[in-house]
Amino acid sequence: MSNNVIERLFKLQEHGTTVRTEIIAGLTTFAAMSYILVVNPGILGLSGMPVEGLITVTAIAACIGTLMMALMTNYPIALAPGMGLNAFFAFTICLGREIPWEAALGIVFWNGILFLILSLTGVRTKIAESIPPSLKIGVQCGIGLFIAFIGLKNAGLIVDNPATFVQLGDLSEPAVMLALAGIIFTIVLMVKRVTGAILISIVTLTLIGAFVPTENGTLTATPSAVVGMPESISNTFMAMDFWYPIDHLAETWDLIFALMFVNMFDTIGTLIGVSRKANLLTPEGKLPKIGAAMTADASASIAGAMVGTSPVTSYVESATGVSSGGRTGLTAVVVSVCFLLSLFLTPLMKVIPLMATTPALLMVGILMMESIRQVDFDDLGALATASVALIAMPLTFSISEGIALGFITYVGIKVGTGKFKDVTPLTYALAVVFLLRYLLDLK
Repeated sequence: MSNNVIERLFKLQEHGTTVRTEIIAGLTTFAAMSYILVVNPGILGLSGMPVEGLITVTAIAACIGTLMMALMTNYPIALAPGMGLNAFFAFTICLGREIPWEAALGIVFWNGILFLILSLTGVRTKIAESIPPSLKIGVQCGIGLFIAFIGLKNAGLIVDNPATFVQLGDLSEPAVMLALAGIIFTIVLMVKRVTGAILISIVTLTLIGAFVPTENGTLTATPSAVVGMPESISNTFMAMDFWYPIDHLAETWDLIFALMFVNMFDTIGTLIGVSRKANLLTPEGKLPKIGAAMTADASASIAGAMVGTSPVTSYVESATGVSSGGRTGLTAVVVSVCFLLSLFLTPLMKVIPLMATTPALLMVGILMMESIRQVDFDDLGALATASVALIAMPLTFSISEGIALGFITYVGIKVGTGKFKDVTPLTYALAVVFLLRYLLDLK
């Protein structure tokens, strides 16, 4: 691609950047978010999906979504299957509700369609403004705690106990101790602001695991090759049960809504946060192409469901590329290319042990908890709403239950204190519907 074509597509001079800067920014963003190539297949595999090809699926979905964002908005924002959304897919939909993964992909598809319609019509803005801030914060923090809990559980740091429900795992086990050491190592790297800290942690733990003996060899298996052809996605491509969500609407409506709710606010928060760093916002603090960005995000989720993954969303790790100078969609194009090239390292990624992903899950959870400081701690009602949502998610092992209990709590507090006018009609309606779902056991 010639410099003239690149300039015409991405307007580098107008944004005060260069091809070299954009390439470096793209590589930086990819290094920061490439852990998803390992973590996403690990989580989706727990849902019952065939593991073969999930690395390919993750990379393709990330490539398509990021390329859409680049071409539709010219923003340096990368997309991939979302953390929290993949946990919702595996643990709430498939394991919690016992819905087959093919049907779960159908739910993801219709969620994307609904999200796309709301984005194109502008209704998404009205919905976003009608939801109380305390509930938004509680949901985000709750998802963070949920993801962290999953990481600790996968590593054996937290195990079940019939008397106390959970307890500390056996730290004398090499894999458990190595996971704990990895958590500390990752946090140290993050505190020192090391680029690609999570990726470095995963690689380091995987290498150490190759020297830790187990009954069946070592913690890290020996790879069949260093490079190889990408695995086929024939197991998941267009495998979604398209009609399941419609035929079982009474069973799935709340799941579709919860996915849309989480995806919408996660996307809006990421877009505004990253765009602020890149100086893309107007003086009024608005993002000029937010409609196109939301459309790209929704379209990416639809494409993701088709190839076989949980909802695709914008990644806050894009901020690392912005900090390195990325200002245009060329940064995102570089990220897309990196995701495709990484597929030829599939043999290496397949031997990464589960414990090596624990620090990644915990770190993502910790970062999602940052927004708790935005809660007004002087407002007990707001604090209670956020607390119920964030505590309920890990303890019920369900994101949708946390959202439902958050809505009911918020409306209950406002009605009980006589502040009826503080509640929007949409929030009233959702709280009533969620309450009826519990009373009538419509699950």
